[in-house]
Amino acid sequence: MPNDPLEHAFDAYSPREIALRVETMGVAKTTQEFIPTLMLAILAGAFIAMGAAFYTLVITDSGLGFGVARLLGGLAFSTGLILVIVGGAELFTGNNLIAMAWASRKVTHRQLLRNWGIVYIGNFIGALGTAAIITLSGILLLDGGAVAKTAVSIADAKIALPLHEAFFRGILCNTLVCLAVWLCFSARTVTGKILAIIFPISAFVALGFEHSVANMYLIPIGYLAGSEIVTFSALFLNLLVVTAGNIVGGGGLVALVYWIIYLRKS
Repeated sequence: MPNDPLEHAFDAYSPREIALRVETMGVAKTTQEFIPTLMLAILAGAFIAMGAAFYTLVITDSGLGFGVARLLGGLAFSTGLILVIVGGAELFTGNNLIAMAWASRKVTHRQLLRNWGIVYIGNFIGALGTAAIITLSGILLLDGGAVAKTAVSIADAKIALPLHEAFFRGILCNTLVCLAVWLCFSARTVTGKILAIIFPISAFVALGFEHSVANMYLIPIGYLAGSEIVTFSALFLNLLVVTAGNIVGGGGLVALVYWIIYLRKS
């Protein structure tokens, strides 16, 4: 049947088409008004925090062994990015792909930094708010308080991580996160987007990479659960280093590399 609208409904967009779609997305995001951008960023912070809370619960007393437990935790954490992509929200790490539109000079330095700044602050508000609500809800007391112990151990491990390791784990993390978002731009269906998200996100979580927005929840919730080593300065330093790594991974190793491959000549 010629010109059938369903003919290509399940065909993936080509990498070159993805690059053009990501570039167009970057322009749209940077021209969005302040209030919608901030509200969508708060939602994204809450969504990622929900995924992180799910992850914390799943790995608690799993008894399945190191690798399997982390794999299941990664699958649980994928919930966060699924909510962001399918539900619609503004996530700092995913928005590092705006670097493609910036490299094409369709987005100015000011527009790029404005979007990243608003979204980063909104993500932090959403993550902290969710940490407070999770604490007040009593979820940390499940399994005789074992969930709280897991939250503390996760936060303590992140604070104790050497800064150079946190930086490089941040690079690796957002390389996979932005590749997951990139793959979502190839999909034409919700199912396709979910499948594109699950494996890269599960991989970064299982491998122990560092995601700045996830840490906006995981470190404060550890403090609220009773950690004795989490402090504001330690949280600030971790986020500073991990965020820098995330920008290099997502903005550099994904956005700019694909820009060189597909959009530079144009």
